[in-house]
Order: sequence, then structure tokens, then C-alpha cells
Amino acid sequence: MPNVSGNAYALSVLSPIRNDKVGTVSRADLVRDRLEQWNRLQNSPMAKVPQTYLCRFFVLDDVYTESLPSAGALDTVTDFLPVVPNTLRVGVLPAQDRLQSKYLVFSSNFHGDLDTYLLGMWNAITAEIKDVWQHCYGFDQVNDANTFSAYIKKCQLPVTLFFVGSNDEPLEEQLKGLYLKQEFARFAVEHQGIPSAELKKAYRAFIARVQPTNLQGPTWEPGQYIMDKQRNVQQEAAL
Repeated sequence: MPNVSGNAYALSVLSPIRNDKVGTVSRADLVRDRLEQWNRLQNSPMAKVPQTYLCRFFVLDDVYTESLPSAGALDTVTDFLPVVPNTLRVGVLPAQDRLQSKYLVFSSNFHGDLDTYLLGMWNAITAEIKDVWQHCYGFDQVNDANTFSAYIKKCQLPVTLFFVGSNDEPLEEQLKGLYLKQEFARFAVEHQGIPSAELKKAYRAFIARVQPTNLQGPTWEPGQYIMDKQRNVQQEAAL
């Protein structure tokens, strides 16, 4: 089924950007500038959106497609047919396929259903959504979570490819798994060669600290990309 794989959902959205300018700057450049500003933040605003496995934003300027045949077997045969001169065959084909506007592309893989996800996205980052999508055609009709959801669905494309790094579990379980993997690897390295009695004692302390069944914490933070960030936070809190 397109867009759905188990409990995971793949969303791809192409929103056409208005072709006019704000002052002397094109709206596409304004969108691109705002996305660049997100890159300078410690975490993307999307880290606040519940159940997001991963996502990507970018501006699609144009699409260039070969208009000539791709040298298949049938194309090779037609090259030798005198009935259709090559100049005529090539002449009726467009030189390029061009988009009529630039597009804001938003793709996301997340856990759960689309309506719940878009509601959570609107509630979590309303200001950021408006800041970026305000330059797109039709977004002037968006004023709440319901109209935002309807707008995104109008711009949605069917998807069949998914992010393979997801194990189809809720985000909280995946973040906890990442945290446990990191901390256990660190534990194994730091306790090489010690006597079994000391190792057993250290392991019990390790389990008490990481709390494997507690999904609320300690855990990997949404949007976290620095492996030692959690450890640094814990050390600073202890000082």
C-alpha cells in the first residue's frame, strides 16, 4: 500500500512556490534562506514534532528530463527507418521539460497515521510552518490544524520507499534503543579486563543508571546528533 508500511508512514509533499518577489528577493530564495537558518540551530524545529523518524526540506528549482529516446532496442531500429527522418522525429520533441514554478519539497518518515502527525506538527511548530509555507501557492487559506492538514494532502505524492533505519516502533522506543546502544558500548569499553565480581557490581550500577524499561529517560533526545551530548549534560548537572 502506498505511503504505509506497518506502523510507519512515508510522506512526500511538493508545494509550489509563488513566482513573484518580496521587494527584490524571490520567494524561492526566501524559503531557501529560512531553511538555511534552521541548519544553524542546535536542532531542527522538526525535532519538536512527535513521532518523526527523519525528515528533509529543500527547494526544487527545476527538473531536466531527457527528451530523446534512451537508446533502447526499439529506438535503435527506428534510427534506421527511412520513413521517419531523424530531423522530423527530433523536431517534434521538446528540448527540455521545465517546471512552471519552484517547489518546496518536504519529506518525512514517521510513526502513526497522517492526520495525527500533521496535527502534532501544526501544534508543535506553527510559527515555523507559517514562516516557510507562507510563500507557497494556496497557503493563504491555511489558518489552523485542519486546513493545514487539507493543504498538505493536496500537495502530497504517493510514496513506496521508506527509511530502512526505522524498526517500525514508536519514536520513544527507538530513541531509548539508540541511547542504550551507545551507553552499553561505552560500558563495554570502559570495563575491559576487570574481575568478574567488580564487573557484576558495575553492571548493576549501569542498569540502575540507564533504566532500560523507562522510555521517558534517560534517553536519546529527539534531533540529537552528537553522541556525547547526553553524557556532557549529565556531567554539567553533577558539577
